[in-house]
Amino acid sequence: MAAAFGISLGCLAPSRGDSGGLEAPDTISLPSGARDAGSVREDSASAAAIAPTNAPVADADRGTGSQPPSCQAGGAGLSDCGSSGNESCCASLEVTGGTYYRTYRSYPDGRPTGEVDPATVSGFQLDKYLVTVGRFRRFVSAVIPPDGGAGWLPAPGSGKHVHLNDGQGLVDVGDDAGVAHETGWVASDEAAIDPTDLNLVCDPKLATWTPAPAGREELPVNCVTWAEAYAFCIWDGGFVPSEAEWEYAAAGGSQQREYPWGATDPGDGNQYAIYNCDYPPASGTCDGANVAPVGVAALGAGRWGQLDLGGDMFEWNLDWYAPSYVAPCTDCALLTAGIYRAYRGGSFIYDTSGLLPATRFDTIPTNRYSYIGFRCARTP
Repeated sequence: MAAAFGISLGCLAPSRGDSGGLEAPDTISLPSGARDAGSVREDSASAAAIAPTNAPVADADRGTGSQPPSCQAGGAGLSDCGSSGNESCCASLEVTGGTYYRTYRSYPDGRPTGEVDPATVSGFQLDKYLVTVGRFRRFVSAVIPPDGGAGWLPAPGSGKHVHLNDGQGLVDVGDDAGVAHETGWVASDEAAIDPTDLNLVCDPKLATWTPAPAGREELPVNCVTWAEAYAFCIWDGGFVPSEAEWEYAAAGGSQQREYPWGATDPGDGNQYAIYNCDYPPASGTCDGANVAPVGVAALGAGRWGQLDLGGDMFEWNLDWYAPSYVAPCTDCALLTAGIYRAYRGGSFIYDTSGLLPATRFDTIPTNRYSYIGFRCARTP
């Protein structure tokens, strides 16, 4: 059983810099262009149906019924998730708010110790599944309409946690005065939205995207920039979860779990997590078939029911990265611009250390990586 914290990855943390092409390795390492942040310190849809317009679109007007835009049509990667194969891939589950410690490690029996950096998180909804290729395909049709019309872009200021602080959103702990809040979407991020077939196949072996549906719609999408993840969530009626929100859900809040599902060792049968290039079981090397459909690791559900919080794909978080936290934190995020964005959660290509809720990574947000995907959060 892995004991969480202080993890030092040493040679698994090569230098940053290239833009995400990843050769399938024979051994597990963190691919070039991204950095382990040291865990924690130990002390084909119609364009019209998807609103392809630059004009702001109110959340209430984003289609009919209870489904977000990305799942309204139904079909592969939209309505066939879950063990029964008939659940909406847009299912979103309530996360009850509370207080927990962002920095902790675990005893061999899974009990937490070394708890510091308290944070309080208000209740929110977090999608049960990682965003699938099928769902992202609908977003691409909105941004790059098949008819060649004007593509959709987020409205400035959209994507905020409007349920917090009288609509102002999260508190920005990067602001020296401590009184700034979320700005939401900023127009400068539009330059990083370019979900072409070429860009979405950032690695010929490991990219999950295909130019046309080809039996991979249930896989988690990868090779997306941070801005594309944020824009998708806005278009779909939500937002990208903050680091504090994401970890709170993965840790089970005050339960401070060793893994999102508890203290059981993940093993090598893909029951709890997809990691270490071991999907299908005992495959051993990364040959392009190691990414599992979302939710395959059904025993790995977190406290509030989300799947793949550990493994399959790392997940973009909202925050810029800093090596230490501001504490205490109440509905906060590091939103003052930096160089690197945070991502978390482990992946099909990484070892058990990445599955631990408190482990942190950071990288250049405009790059594309075959091991990073995302999921959306929503107002409660």
